[in-house]
Formats: sequence, C-alpha cells, structure tokens
Amino acid sequence: MDYKDYYSVLGLRRKASASDIKKAYRKLAREYHPDVNGGDAAAEQKFKEINEAYAVLSDDTKRRTYDKFGAQWKQYEQSGQSFDWSQWYNAGGAERQQGRKVSPEEFEQMFGGMGGGGSSFSDFFQQLFGGGQAQPRRGQRAAHQPSFGRPNSKQTVPVEIALEEAFCGTKRTVQQGETRFEVTIPPGVKTGSKVRAGDLIMTVEVQRHKDFEMDGNDLRTRVPVDLFVALLGGEVRVPTLQGAVALTVPADTQNGKVFRLKGQGMPDLRDSENRGDLLVEVMVELPVPLSVEAKRLFVNLQRESPDTGSPL
Repeated sequence: MDYKDYYSVLGLRRKASASDIKKAYRKLAREYHPDVNGGDAAAEQKFKEINEAYAVLSDDTKRRTYDKFGAQWKQYEQSGQSFDWSQWYNAGGAERQQGRKVSPEEFEQMFGGMGGGGSSFSDFFQQLFGGGQAQPRRGQRAAHQPSFGRPNSKQTVPVEIALEEAFCGTKRTVQQGETRFEVTIPPGVKTGSKVRAGDLIMTVEVQRHKDFEMDGNDLRTRVPVDLFVALLGGEVRVPTLQGAVALTVPADTQNGKVFRLKGQGMPDLRDSENRGDLLVEVMVELPVPLSVEAKRLFVNLQRESPDTGSPL
C-alpha cells in the first residue's frame, strides 16, 4: 500500500495541534476548490488529497492509528484484513527478504497499549486473525471504532459562508472520495449549524460582516445621523440585506438610540417566511469643523439653553 504523508499534504509537522490542522485545511481547501480552479484536473486531485488528509488528521482515533501504523493504518482499522508484517522485516537482498527475531520487549514497544483502555495483545491478534472485532473482556464494553469510507460513517467538513449567503441560502460543492456532492445550505443558518448530505456533515461558519452583526434571528447595525436631523427630526437611509430603506428619526433623538425595523432581520431556519428584526443604533455626527459664524450661533444657543452652564 502506498504511504500518503497526510501531514505533508497539509503542510504541517506531526506535532500540529487540532487548531493548526483546521486552519491549514481551510486555507488549502479555498485555494484548490474545484469551483475556484475552473475544472483544473491537478487542482481537483489536490483537493481530494486535502480532504482525505483532513478526514484522517481531524479525527483523534484515526490520527492515532495513522501515527502508529503509517501506510498500514487502514488495514488495522478495518477488521478482518491481514496486517502486512513485511514492513517489520529487514531487506535481505533484491530477490527475497530475510526476517529477524523480535524480542518481547521490542514487540511490547512496537505494539504495546494498542486501542487504549487496556487492550491486550490477545485482543489485537483476535482482531487481525480471528475474522472479526476483538471481544470485550468481562465487565468491559466494546469500544466503537469509527471509520472513514465505510457505510454509516460520518465525515465532518467545515464550510464558511457570507452573511448574504446565510440570508438567502446557497450551495456548496464538496468532495468525498471519488464522489462530488452539491449541497444546498438553507436560508437562516448560523455559525454552528449542521447540514447533512449522505455521510457528510457540513458545519457552517458565517463570516463577520462589515455592516451587520447577528443576534439570533435579529441583525444589528449602526447608522450615522446628522446632528440637525437628530435635533429637528428627519429621514435617514438604512442599509438592509435586501436594499436600503427609509427610517424616520423623530426630533430630539439622543445618540445611541436604537430603532427596531420589523421583519428586516434573518429568516428563521425552520420557517424562512418568519424573519427577525433589524436593530438600528443611531450614531449622531457633529458638524465639524465649525465656521466662525456657526460657532457664534452655537455659543448663543448654549447661552439660551436652561440646561447648560455659561460658555467657556
């Protein structure tokens, strides 16, 4: 079996953390995604390798098995297949290989502690040569061994989408083995939402937006308002994910006042016709710099106001 260095595929060292693995996968997946590279065969193959590497290294059980057995990791994981013992022999010539004796101590060093939870050598040989899963000891539960590529196995794939895509719904093309899926992401998803497609589970992360912040199904935004509009009243244009709308600002509106625009927020994931609200915070802008005449008028206004002291 050809050995695939999954760490090298993702450009990582073997001691890479789970966070490092996730960051490397996201970066490379964006770079080599088929939708970005316009059907480039080399990029598509690279994308497959990246997904395969991530599927193994992001799973703690698979990663431990891969780190221990290298090229033989799948044979160990899939019970009922023989293990290639030839990798533990020294080459003895071009035409044949000559075995060597392995001491109990060396054997213990190579295979000790396999499977975790006190699994013994007899368990290991039962799995290799007994034609099935190792039997649990008395009083010990059988450990569930997840696998990649077998029926009922699940592969989790992170996917980033823009807020506009979360609002309207979108599609993503993902690769699992030799199969490509076009997955529909419904309107109203949030960071942490999961979308299932066959054996794939896509975990959604909604990217930060420059104008809006999600608050459940509500959206929050800030809108600059001219001082005179805040004092005298008027209209301002407020951006929404479906275009700008008019907001009537009453006279004497204080800085930081929040207005609620009904139905201008995110659609509910379970009912896209039901939408949250848009919360608009007023940010009063001062008319600076002031001209000499404007400054004189404000000084007079300050003198006439009963709520202020004398001007400096």
